[in-house]
Amino acid sequence: MARIDYFNDPSAPPANSVVPSVTAAIRNGAGDVLLIHKVDNDLWALPGGGHDAGEYLTDTVVREVQEETGLDVEVVRLVGTYTNPAHVMAYDDGEVRQQFSLCFECRWIGGEPREDGSETKEVRWVAPADLDGLNIHPSMRLRIDHALDSARTSPYLG
Repeated sequence: MARIDYFNDPSAPPANSVVPSVTAAIRNGAGDVLLIHKVDNDLWALPGGGHDAGEYLTDTVVREVQEETGLDVEVVRLVGTYTNPAHVMAYDDGEVRQQFSLCFECRWIGGEPREDGSETKEVRWVAPADLDGLNIHPSMRLRIDHALDSARTSPYLG
């Protein structure tokens, strides 16, 4: 399903749903961050997805990372909450979601990076210095920057 992201856009359609979702910031031993190239909006992002009823939120993180990247991870900490009402995603079925995402730092404990084919075109370890060369939504870039900020001592609340 195709989607259009609106960010601080006065012409954005009004939100008609909110779906809790998660993203995962995972780094390798070299300090690179794992990003996926998404099929639905052609942007680079942290792996993640929607929370399912009956799951612990941390189980959602582990499941989504495994599905999208092939990696096994464990959750380390909450990076932040991202609920900006000026960021909405419009889907071709008429749903317009307000952003509602929790970002977690995760530790890579197994598996090898791979694309899933349906949600991700590519999975890549990216050096922080190379982030500016990728097409990353500003809201996702904020999460990445927060996750990489070693001086941050508490989760972002926004």
